[in-house]
Amino acid sequence: MDKKALFFKCVSFTTSVHRVTHELTQNAKSDSITPVQYSILEYITVSQPVTLSDISDCQHISMPNTSREVKKLSEKNLIEKISDTEDRRKQYIRLSKDGEIMMNEAFACVESRFQNRIQNASKEDLEDIERALDILQTKLFYK
Repeated sequence: MDKKALFFKCVSFTTSVHRVTHELTQNAKSDSITPVQYSILEYITVSQPVTLSDISDCQHISMPNTSREVKKLSEKNLIEKISDTEDRRKQYIRLSKDGEIMMNEAFACVESRFQNRIQNASKEDLEDIERALDILQTKLFYK
């Protein structure tokens, strides 16, 4: 196995993931939030509860900018902060009810586009895709 060739396949794959993600999510977000805020909400949706530093690290945003965007999302009642019961200085962030509604609507749009993309896939192809995603998740994208 040529590990350098594998690396370049991985780079090509992640580039394709970004392109397809853009295609699936384009215009799925509410006009009341920015693309950065949508990205933060998307991350919170699949990872909640999260900390401010989790968001900063994952989204590649500085802590001051992350704080500002989270504050805006809080002011729009899309997220809520919960204090850690053991360490009151630590706060977790999760979607509020309004945030859940907004992200459910966005994800419904994305899912519709995804379903359209795979509509002609055979049962075997779908099983292969699921198996490949499971392998990538456990072997490459683990945390």
